[in-house]
Amino acid sequence: MNILIAEPLAAAGIELFQSQPGWHTTVSNPKEFARHLADADALLVRSAVQVDRAVLQQAPRLRVIGRAGVGVDNVDLDAATEAGVLVMNTPGGNAISVAEHTLALMLAMARRIPQASASTRSGKWEKKKFLGSELRGKTLGIVGLGSIGREVVRRARAFEMRVVAHDPYVTSRIAQDLGAELVDLPRLYAESDYISLHVAATPETQGMLSHEAFARMKPGVRIVNCARGELVDAQALAEAIASGKVAGAALDVFEVEPPPAGYPPFATDSVIATPHIGGSTEEAQEIVGVRIAEQVVEYLKHGVAINAVNMPALTPEQYSALQPYATLAERLGTFAAYIAQGNPRAVCLTYFGHIAGGNTSLLRSAGLAGVLSRSTPQRVNLVNALQVAGQRGWNVAEAHEKRSVHTDSIRLELETDRGVTTVEGAVFLERPRLTQVDGIYCEAALSGFLILLKNRDVPGVIGHVGTVLGRNRINIANFSLGRRDAPAAPGEPLEAVAVVSTDELVPESVLAELRENPAVEFARSVEFRQ
Repeated sequence: MNILIAEPLAAAGIELFQSQPGWHTTVSNPKEFARHLADADALLVRSAVQVDRAVLQQAPRLRVIGRAGVGVDNVDLDAATEAGVLVMNTPGGNAISVAEHTLALMLAMARRIPQASASTRSGKWEKKKFLGSELRGKTLGIVGLGSIGREVVRRARAFEMRVVAHDPYVTSRIAQDLGAELVDLPRLYAESDYISLHVAATPETQGMLSHEAFARMKPGVRIVNCARGELVDAQALAEAIASGKVAGAALDVFEVEPPPAGYPPFATDSVIATPHIGGSTEEAQEIVGVRIAEQVVEYLKHGVAINAVNMPALTPEQYSALQPYATLAERLGTFAAYIAQGNPRAVCLTYFGHIAGGNTSLLRSAGLAGVLSRSTPQRVNLVNALQVAGQRGWNVAEAHEKRSVHTDSIRLELETDRGVTTVEGAVFLERPRLTQVDGIYCEAALSGFLILLKNRDVPGVIGHVGTVLGRNRINIANFSLGRRDAPAAPGEPLEAVAVVSTDELVPESVLAELRENPAVEFARSVEFRQ
């Protein structure tokens, strides 16, 4: 095996490669690594090297790309998959470093350490001015119980803090085992003395700390953001601090980095800012370097893919046969995740027709990846979806119905603490389509932007939908209807569903208008990202 290390890597990681019998390790740099690509079986990078299609074309033997870190923006995943190259990273390698930085920022706010230091260094001695507060006995609200959020919980408990958490993709049992109480966001906002963010930036979380969110918080709350800058509305934060609602904030990340001149929260000394250094520790860099070396060795020697971020290598024939159904399973999972209510705890996939007779692990992972994709910070795909679901305490099951009279199709059931959502679909002309929602036949393309409506089947609903969308200048691309064969009780209207395809994502404000019709019982937007 020929190992090509294109960027600085922990010495222990290099030594692990060098200790493998018969392996040759080349330690290069971003300017000269390309000359060694022709013979490389594995390529190790950090963030400086751009692994694009041109680089892959120079590496015909390449089997795996190891990214010593979390983000893989510098690797063309589509090109790597087409070339049969596995890409893996090291998620969670800096979790402890970020968690410790989070606690450091909390302590700095509680004791006003930056301000006290600046005052003392300027020659002042203001002991009475810098009266602090203890973390002990305070309530910490953690938004997101991924690898970093969990480490924050463990450390906060050591400070005798009460911890409440919000994460719709983690079971209450997982939270209890950590020593946190799982609550909804309004309650977290209302009860927390400190709020720390540890979620991915998604359409749902972008700007989640808004004017409305700050209004729900208790007076004197303190905010910590070591996740993504997009999560906080900077202007709303500045106004909340100016009003006294927020006593202080500590920011390690910003929507634009570095933040521009005149960044609103910087107008007050109640804000502590650090230059995105949460994961920048010697230990974290050592961990990710050793970890990626271990993962690459395991894959090259035993074929075990750990923390893979693209599809596993398949033969062209296998990929050709399964890829449309893998896409279907993923889209069904995404659709179910958008329309389900409550915290997920189980996923069951049932396969019908010829596909039920083969190995469906790829389809299972694709369905799970779709369900997980809405809120999970790390990239979830066919390789790691089952592992991530297990970490969240989900039960995963499969069933196979080989009836030849049944069209090849997939049914996905997502169970939450508020019920079960069932969606079913099939592949028509190589494209995934929805065929049923909660047992009601309703066919629609699983792509673009959709609205799912549940309503009583009475006159006027379709006209109401068209009027509301038209008034808001939202164009309808397609409209699919379905209803149950029989009412829930004699004399009651039939239950109906509608799947409306639109040219753009329908915002919550418009969905609220749709719900104003008494017959409309449910309205939710769905977005499929290409």
